[in-house]
Amino acid sequence: MPTIKTMPTRAFLAALLLLQTAAAQSRKLDSLSDFSHSIRALTQKVSPAVVQIVVTGYGSAEENGNLAGAALTRQRSTGSGVVVDAEGYIVTNAHVVRGAISVRVLVAAAKRSESGAPLEAKIIGIDRGTDIALIKVDRSGLATLPFGDSDALRQGDLVLAVGSPLGLQNSVSMGVVSSPARQISEDNPLAYIQTDASINPGNSGGALINVDGQLMGINSFIYTQSGGSQGIGFAVPSNVVQNVYQQLKRKGHVHRGEVGVFVQDITPLIATGLKLPQDYGVLVSDVLPGGPADKAGLKTRDIISSLENKPIEFARDFELVFYRRQKGDEISLKVVREGREMPEAIVIEVAEQEDEDDALADSVKPETNLISRLGILCIEIDARIAKLLPDLRQPDGIIVAAKSPAGQGRYIDLEAGDVIHAMNDTPVGSLESFRTNVVNFKAGDPVVLSIERAGVFRYLAFEIE
Repeated sequence: MPTIKTMPTRAFLAALLLLQTAAAQSRKLDSLSDFSHSIRALTQKVSPAVVQIVVTGYGSAEENGNLAGAALTRQRSTGSGVVVDAEGYIVTNAHVVRGAISVRVLVAAAKRSESGAPLEAKIIGIDRGTDIALIKVDRSGLATLPFGDSDALRQGDLVLAVGSPLGLQNSVSMGVVSSPARQISEDNPLAYIQTDASINPGNSGGALINVDGQLMGINSFIYTQSGGSQGIGFAVPSNVVQNVYQQLKRKGHVHRGEVGVFVQDITPLIATGLKLPQDYGVLVSDVLPGGPADKAGLKTRDIISSLENKPIEFARDFELVFYRRQKGDEISLKVVREGREMPEAIVIEVAEQEDEDDALADSVKPETNLISRLGILCIEIDARIAKLLPDLRQPDGIIVAAKSPAGQGRYIDLEAGDVIHAMNDTPVGSLESFRTNVVNFKAGDPVVLSIERAGVFRYLAFEIE
């Protein structure tokens, strides 16, 4: 019989281990290759829906750090936007299109042979509270991105940032969610998505994408000491963006809800001083008399334990809900009162928040408010604007918003915030009548303006150039 030689055990195990190692390395290479192909496919899918925005407009150039002498300069800037409706609706940041005279959109060409000529865009609406704006181009059939559920994001989730950093159109970077809900300051209740995906100037208004190709946020700003990306970027969550988009598309502006209540985080010191039953949670510090919360039965020193049947830990979580609620909606609260949880939920009907803080800024449109001969940008005082300026001694005239270095205004002692009440003893009246009177002056004609500055009347005299 033939003799069968067996491989020594040690040599056999070594060979087997070598084969297993090679197989494992092959699987790793295959996994890396598959991952790379997946990212490539995802990028190709989402990139056509992210556009570059080129804005020409007016901006304020501070002179020696003095805001009162702010000059108005013509500027050109770039940003990014996301197509959310195939009929040409594009979401971007409000600061990207602020002060715009013209807005042009560069859509990624579907083919190399296409020119990719810029499209003129119209500003549909701006919401400064969330720094979101909606613009529209006259083009249909555009690639779009679907909204995802930003509440589903978790720390460590993989995301892509798509936009035009530093004017480099259609750039993609990859990172993770550093925090799904980061509050930047106590004055701003909006919780942002923090990411380490590389974001630089020009990315503003671009898309933050999850691995399913859904829009999870609009990239808005970065924390930096160098001016470039340091891995700390922030995006407005998609659930907030979607609500703002729908309102801007429908009405051109945003009506945010409120219920007439103020809340704050409970600290151990507050809990001890007020003898509260817990040293954490959300405390009702004030309820406006006659407001929705007051009518529903909410009281000062109530502790809110749940909102919409979800436990609530921080005051910002309560304030954030109103970025998604409108007049007529209802919210349900469970509260702890005097150490006992109330058996029934308190249901409050949401009222409309007054957005008077933005009214003055919304009134400025360089194409209609510029008095070009004098080189000043002015706002006409009407009943709405007068309400914002209760300290005015005479509630009429026009307000100087800024000065242009191109006009005579740079030589006139006018400051941003001055109110012009009369010109050559004639009441100013409307902005249009003031502009007409200025145009009708001849070179060398004397002009005396009666202005109000910080509550004091004075005269400014000069000759028309």
